[in-house]
Amino acid sequence: MAAPAPRIMGIVNVTPDSFSDGGEFLDAERAIDHGCSMLEQGAEIVDVGGESTRPGAAAVDAEEESRRVIRVVEGLAAAGATVSIDTSKSLVAARALDAGAEIVNDVTALADDEMAPLLADRGCGVVLMHMQGSPRTMQERPTYGDVVDDVRGFLAERLERAIEAGIDERRIWVDPGIGFGKTVEHNLELIRRLAELRELGRPIVLGTSRKSFIGRLTGRDVDQRLGGTIASNVLGLLSGADVLRVHEVAATRDAVTIAAAIAGRPWRRAG
Repeated sequence: MAAPAPRIMGIVNVTPDSFSDGGEFLDAERAIDHGCSMLEQGAEIVDVGGESTRPGAAAVDAEEESRRVIRVVEGLAAAGATVSIDTSKSLVAARALDAGAEIVNDVTALADDEMAPLLADRGCGVVLMHMQGSPRTMQERPTYGDVVDDVRGFLAERLERAIEAGIDERRIWVDPGIGFGKTVEHNLELIRRLAELRELGRPIVLGTSRKSFIGRLTGRDVDQRLGGTIASNVLGLLSGADVLRVHEVAATRDAVTIAAAIAGRPWRRAG
C-alpha cells in the first residue's frame, strides 16, 4: 500500500530582504498567486511572513509587517488555504488570525508576553521554534553543550509555558530551528538525531530549505540548493519530521513521498 502524501508547508515571504527570495513576492497579488500555486502542487499549509529572519536582517515594526502580510493572508484564506502566519509579534498574529490565518509560527517561541494569552484565547495552531540569540546576532559564534539536548530542553520549557498559558497541547508543533543560531555541524546533528525530539510528544516541523549550511556543504548559491534541500528533507523524514517547510513544493513532495514508500515508514500526519 502506498504511503500517505507528505505534509508540506509552503513558504511565502512578503519581504524585500529574505535570504533566498527577497522582493520576489512583495506585491500582494503575486504573493497570493504564488501561495495558490503551492496549494496546487500539494502544499497543505502556506506560511506567510512579513519580516526577514535571515542572519543580520533589520527589524520591522508591527505596522509595516501587518501592511505586508494581511492582504496576502486574506487572499489565501479566501482561496481555501490553511494559512500560517510567520511572526513573533502578538499584534501581527492577532490581525492575521482575524484575516483568516489558522496557525501562528513563532520563531521566538512566545518571547512576546502577549503572544501566549492570545493564542490560548484564539485556539489556533502554534509552532514553537528554537533560536539561540536573535536574527541579528544568532550566527555570532553559536555554542552548545550538546545541541540536541539543549534544543530539546528549550522546547520542553516553552511547551510547558504554552500549556500553562492555556494553549491546547494538541495544537502545538515544535521546530528545532535549523540555521537559527547553529553552525553547519549543529544543523547536521539535529537532523541526524531528530528522533530524540519526538520525546516531547509533539509533531516536528523541519525547515532546511535553501539554507546556508547546504550552500557551505555544496558550494551552491541560494537558488541552486534544491538537491541539498531534498536530501535534508528526505533524511529529516526518516529521522522523524512531520511537516516540511519548503520553497519548492512539488519536487519536495515527490521526493519524500517516494522515500517514505521505499522505507516502509508511512508519513506521520501532524495533529
